[in-house]
Amino acid sequence: MAADRVDPEEGLPLPQRYWSIIAIGLAITMAVLDGAIANVALPTIAREFQVDSADAIWIVNAFQLAVVVSLLPFAALGEILGYARIYLIGLALFTLASLACALSSTLLELTVARVLQGFGAAGIMAINAALVRFTYPSRLLGRGIGLNAFIVSFASAVGPTVGAAILATASWQWLFAINVPIGILTFIIAAKALPRTVTTARRFDFVSAILNALAFGLIIAGIDVTTRSSNMLLGIAILAGGVAAAAALAARELNRTHPLLPLDLLRIPIFGLSVATSICSFCAQMLALVSLPFHFEGAMGRSAVETGLLLTPWPIALAIVGPLAGRLSDRYPASILGGVGLLIFAVGLALLAIMPTTATTGDIAWRMVICGIGFGLFQAPNNRTMIAAAPRPRSGAAGGMLATARLTGQTLGATLVAIFLALTPTHGEFIALSVGAVLALAGALASISRLSSERRARA
Repeated sequence: MAADRVDPEEGLPLPQRYWSIIAIGLAITMAVLDGAIANVALPTIAREFQVDSADAIWIVNAFQLAVVVSLLPFAALGEILGYARIYLIGLALFTLASLACALSSTLLELTVARVLQGFGAAGIMAINAALVRFTYPSRLLGRGIGLNAFIVSFASAVGPTVGAAILATASWQWLFAINVPIGILTFIIAAKALPRTVTTARRFDFVSAILNALAFGLIIAGIDVTTRSSNMLLGIAILAGGVAAAAALAARELNRTHPLLPLDLLRIPIFGLSVATSICSFCAQMLALVSLPFHFEGAMGRSAVETGLLLTPWPIALAIVGPLAGRLSDRYPASILGGVGLLIFAVGLALLAIMPTTATTGDIAWRMVICGIGFGLFQAPNNRTMIAAAPRPRSGAAGGMLATARLTGQTLGATLVAIFLALTPTHGEFIALSVGAVLALAGALASISRLSSERRARA
């Protein structure tokens, strides 16, 4: 299956390391793209299946829920059974589910296939960072994390654009069918190139996995029902059930040596602060990326095509800065790099919030570039800190928590935009961008506060 067991300090030898990077990059690109690519096709799919738009949204929600509830269980399985094995299982499931999506003839069939695809994507995402850690030598970990962070962020940002390009030349089924040949090729490469790592001799905790699924699933569903439905009491009841499940999970995991919910890692100050920083930053990112299209089209009168182009400078700037920030994090404290990055990000969001509706395309573009530079300077160093702070046997849990923090922040950010737009339709975008700037500033403070912990770790 995978290669011979890797020396954790030296990583994989060349050229195997390059093949492993290719396999990791292709798989995570597909997993992240499919989290956003289906949004563009929702109106088309709704018309073809003759269903309401509200029902078609489950094509997206089913995927996201499946990912969120299974990230930490897959991370735990990676530590027990081996990271490469779980990665290959996730990749195989994702590829087969993509074929099922393309062959679906009803909304129910497509939704079920999307759930399976989400589980496959979670198997990829949960193990992704751990495989990067064992692929690169320790001295080059920042470079590897930087490249990986760039791929994740760029794939997420260009998802709608890729979806629109496919729909312009083919039917919606090709949004999913294109994954099949790429998935098969990636599986062949991954089976030969991924690092083989030491496993942990312990049983998988099914009770904790169920509580984890209930906690994340009910909390997200409760927030969605509360904010987007007229039945607020039902939403509050679902949310309360999720909080109760989360409390039961925390109580069960509190004194375990290898908890599914990594409380042992969260007790490490630098790791816990990095998680908090990640949630704040990704929440701020989604507050901007979800609210800005409404602002560009509604308040500024731009077309849908113009809106897509106006959003483009952000991922381009991130693509340039992200890998550079990863290299810098091998030499300089991530607390400083991340703090400076989030301060720049906060300034960019504040400038977007106070931007006049008569702003020119150039005025919008340079503000978006500032946001991209700031976020790019923060992300890779923060991810490197999270992964490096965890003991090597807990790399899977650290990677699962990294992905969970990202998705938690993104979900919270999108939900807050919905709340702000519902409460104040005329000022919702301004409030969203302003809150995003405050959260980015809070993330900067959390990042800088890690400096003393980093110094102790280096000593």
